Amino acid sequence: MNAPIANPARTNPGMDEETFEQFAEQLQRYVRERLIPAEKDVIENDRVPEDILNEMREMGLFGISVPQEYGGAGLNTRQYARVVNIMSYAAPAFRSIFSINIGMFASALKNGGTEAQRQEWYPKLIEGRIACFGLTEPGSGSDSAAMQTTAVPDPDGNGWILNGSKRYITNAPHADVALIMARTEKEALPKNAHVSAFIVPMDTPGISTGSPDKKMGQAGSHISDIMLDDVKVPGDALLGGETGQGFRFAMQSLDNGRISVGAAATAYARRALDSALRYANERKAFGEPIARFQLIQAMLADSETEIYAAECMMKDVTERVDRGENTIAKAAAFKVFASEMCGRVVDRVVQIYGGAGYLAEYDAERFYRDARIYRIYEGTTQILQLQIAKHMLREWEKVHG
Repeated sequence: MNAPIANPARTNPGMDEETFEQFAEQLQRYVRERLIPAEKDVIENDRVPEDILNEMREMGLFGISVPQEYGGAGLNTRQYARVVNIMSYAAPAFRSIFSINIGMFASALKNGGTEAQRQEWYPKLIEGRIACFGLTEPGSGSDSAAMQTTAVPDPDGNGWILNGSKRYITNAPHADVALIMARTEKEALPKNAHVSAFIVPMDTPGISTGSPDKKMGQAGSHISDIMLDDVKVPGDALLGGETGQGFRFAMQSLDNGRISVGAAATAYARRALDSALRYANERKAFGEPIARFQLIQAMLADSETEIYAAECMMKDVTERVDRGENTIAKAAAFKVFASEMCGRVVDRVVQIYGGAGYLAEYDAERFYRDARIYRIYEGTTQILQLQIAKHMLREWEKVHG
């Protein structure tokens, strides 16, 4: 089968490479010198400190993927993933607070927004307004056919009235704007054409959020329900100005989200392994560091091998995106492998720590809890396995059918 042909119109050179490398080096220092020392504060108070949020805004992190012509840094996908990867070496909350902005929300504007919507919302993202992405519901996640949130024409004007609820929405408790998926038709063809997307400011009358959910890990990163009760939005809130395109925009945006999660899981696995290396060289048993024991070395080596594989996948899939290739299956594959890999690595790290790995005073226990969600959000491993297989079967049918 021939390799996919790049679409020159979609090729994204991104930021000048020398400038980007300088920025990446600065960001690595910031993560190690500023964010990692602040992790204790994040964990104890379950929030990212406001002074750090302001620093991240001043660094332009909330708008790094916004095109340069709109005032953003204009990073391409490879550079965007590198930034996410660098930031994700620290506590997950630091990535979580800006990841929706630069991933799914900015991507939806780029892929499906009108020029007026881009002119309005790109500057707000750049200045650090926080976005959230409203797809999942109490009775539906990846199954758009079960979506219950509705948007009906406002009889008093040219706008829309939204009713329904969304669940597990990252950043919802403190977001300034939401991209809400809603049913505009009972059913429609082609498949999923009954779903449309709406840009909804979170201070719109009728919107409310639940209390932040208590979670297994990822302190400082907040999720909650969003309730929509007769929420009136103007006609220009409809993403792209056209109904029936919401699910397509959402799925295109989720590619970026899945790359972000894969990059984050890869970085957190690296952080956990670095911690295990340090501990194995400091902890002694039978008169020598446990790092000298062959079975400890085997766990270290297996972890390094898997992290390296995920790093290579990240580089490959993001370069393919920037060449304009269709990467739905490869983005899913990267997210599956990286998230599952991270789970295996943090499990080994707990084992290397031994009894100390089960105690909250050591980092290994936190790494273990934090990493578990990577295999669930932005598409569970099982949903993505189905997506990858369907893509494979369609490609086989094209060749052999």
